[in-house]
Amino acid sequence: MKIFKEFRFEAAHRLPNVPEGHKCARLHGHSFLIKVEVEGPVGTDSGWVMDFSKIADAFNPILARLDHYYLNEIPGLENPTSEVLVRWIWNELHPQLAELSSIEIRETCTSGCVYDGS
Repeated sequence: MKIFKEFRFEAAHRLPNVPEGHKCARLHGHSFLIKVEVEGPVGTDSGWVMDFSKIADAFNPILARLDHYYLNEIPGLENPTSEVLVRWIWNELHPQLAELSSIEIRETCTSGCVYDGS
């Protein structure tokens, strides 16, 4: 079974590798929505896959490094596209949360990406 927990953060970035004149080359910000999904069996005694607080405990230190920061200044996020950012979060989170099955990022209400570690 899969469960998820969502997190929000605000951050600024620019995309240095887009074609000349592209609007995303300019400094701008997003209200990011992150959906962290884990998968596992439902515990016989607990009745849950895991306590949602375990997901929050694993993700909150990463969230603190992203919220209200300029993403381009974070090592590994020099070109902080959604695709780069979701892989970066996966690599930071997976060692703390082995049951991690996917991460979804939305940088706007209509745009985002999903990564499952592959």
